Amino acid sequence: MIALGLEGSANKLGIGIIEHNLETGQVNILANVRHTHITPPGTGFLPRDTATHHRTHIIPVIRDALKTSNVKVKDIDVICYTKGPGMGAPLISVAVVARTLALLWNKPIVGVNHCIGHIEMGREITGADNPVVLYVSGGNTQVIAYSEHRYRIFGETLDIAIGNCLDRFARILNLPNDPSPGYNIEQYAKR
Repeated sequence: MIALGLEGSANKLGIGIIEHNLETGQVNILANVRHTHITPPGTGFLPRDTATHHRTHIIPVIRDALKTSNVKVKDIDVICYTKGPGMGAPLISVAVVARTLALLWNKPIVGVNHCIGHIEMGREITGADNPVVLYVSGGNTQVIAYSEHRYRIFGETLDIAIGNCLDRFARILNLPNDPSPGYNIEQYAKR
């Protein structure tokens, strides 16, 4: 089974193509192409501008992922997209493209929870069987684990997510968000 995945919950637009061998359980990442909405140092990214970025770049990024993976549209079995959580306007922009492709290509479509997508990719890459996860992103900081046949949040921040805190701190220091605020804070701290 080959899945085309579209992610656009914040300033990073990502297109992945993953091959799942249903007999062996083996997963092969065929493409992982990204394009980031970069704003001037000291500024954040606004939902409207981020959505415009995603609409502008999504078709070229999809084409690049198909080329990188050497996968043809006829080979794709399912289209997946980030359903949430995330910034509304960028999520909608990507969802519209996913739905349009599903209709044009006559493929099934699956909405994916952003947090669970990260956890499942982490499990796949690390081989972790039943992890307790500290999930840290721009909008969420949560302790998550699988219990009673579903992922459950066992604790979370009540004020500001750690990723958002780092984003704000980078803006105060006038650091760019290219490649990411956290990376630039780390480089600055090394000096």
